[in-house]
Amino acid sequence: MKRTRYTLAAFMLSCIFAFAGEEPKANPTFSVVTLNVDGLPGKLAFIPVNADGPMSAGSERISEYLASQNCDILCLQEDFNYRWEIWSRLFANYQHDEWTGGITYEDRKIDFAHLQNLKFECDGLNMVWRNDIQSDSYERVPWQKSFGKFSHDFDDIITKGFRRHELTLSDGHKLVVYNMHMDASSDRDEQKGNDGKDREARISQWKQLRDHILKHLDDRPIIVVGDMNSFYHRDDVKTEFIDAITATGSATVSDAWIEKYNQGVYPDLGAEPLEGETLDKALYINPTDGNSVELVNVTLDRTHYLYEGLPLSDHYPLITTFRYISRDAKDATRISTLAGGTDDPDAETYDLSGRPVDANHKGIAVTKQGKYLKK
Repeated sequence: MKRTRYTLAAFMLSCIFAFAGEEPKANPTFSVVTLNVDGLPGKLAFIPVNADGPMSAGSERISEYLASQNCDILCLQEDFNYRWEIWSRLFANYQHDEWTGGITYEDRKIDFAHLQNLKFECDGLNMVWRNDIQSDSYERVPWQKSFGKFSHDFDDIITKGFRRHELTLSDGHKLVVYNMHMDASSDRDEQKGNDGKDREARISQWKQLRDHILKHLDDRPIIVVGDMNSFYHRDDVKTEFIDAITATGSATVSDAWIEKYNQGVYPDLGAEPLEGETLDKALYINPTDGNSVELVNVTLDRTHYLYEGLPLSDHYPLITTFRYISRDAKDATRISTLAGGTDDPDAETYDLSGRPVDANHKGIAVTKQGKYLKK
């Protein structure tokens, strides 16, 4: 028994000194951009739809901009009728997921006697990722509730929803990314107080998204981006999504822009609008006992997303950079720094002679797995 105890002690000591003598390796970073590319057609059946949109020439300029940013993952919304123009400058260095088509009546038979049933199958969502990133799986999910067929920004005429991608980054780290487009509200309806049904639809969509994330939650961090059409003072996203996920104890949720520009403080529901907040958002979710990401930077690019002094489309790109922190790296950090030791009264721990110790023990202790604790 003594031989076993001393062997265990020697093993634990070697773990402490080995980890204490080396710095944890630098954690890799990756970038994500979310952008509504405003790809609606200029006309639909001779009816003006998006006459001031970028259309074909402007979509090629958007592609040039996206290529110039060299981001790792691009999440696009309203990628409808100008798909190939958007893709034109990206195909050499990127892969993309399924394009579900544009909004057009030429290639489909429309039942004009029952226009209330009209719905285009396209969702306008697309994700693009660098060639050295691997797509492991992909899922397309429509919203269960939407509102507005021929009014309220026509949300129910297309199949809006979200897409979930499981990705492996170039360094082997695994990540989940959600890309989405939620129901909109027109300025006119908001000013008249006629946007109640729009807000109900969006909150339903936030809840559907929340439940889907929790159902599939594992040890991978999650990035949630898109055109959410939500302001925190207008929609109770904080309660129904962020707080609801955090309350489970299984993960934490943060909004990148709020973290960087508002010190992590969310506007109260019904309060004044928060200056600088946009409808486009980037949130990140870290599982409690899994791998995680930390925010490095977030930028709403109003400087470069221009052509002849005007924005390329009606949304600006929101660009985030994250640092990936693996669970092993977090453990190594805890072991390598005395000040970073953890107090865990439930851990099975030993002193440096290999003798079991209880929660009242003071000084250095090591777990059965060789992890350092300061007690």
